[in-house]
Amino acid sequence: MSERVIRQVVIRGRVQGVGYRDWTRHVARDRGIEGWVRNRQDGSVEAVFAGTPQAVSGMIAACRKGPSNSAVQAIQERDGTAEEFELRGDRAFAVLPTA
Repeated sequence: MSERVIRQVVIRGRVQGVGYRDWTRHVARDRGIEGWVRNRQDGSVEAVFAGTPQAVSGMIAACRKGPSNSAVQAIQERDGTAEEFELRGDRAFAVLPTA
């Protein structure tokens, strides 16, 4: 069985109002990533990704570019927790309300 990792990321730049969350959900599903994404009140986007190390690493690399209308300036990442991951509920990948 493949190892599974959970990573939490915060994406800063022009990432709200440009379809970043829907793009993230679509790309994550295509890559077999589970987790969630949401806007934050400070203008950033936060996400938690769970999957194989290779898949999660590739997802974070994709987030550095983002959808065509975005302008990513920085990404902070750290190990995520099972509690953060479970915020998605029973959905494979969820778009959560703004926090």
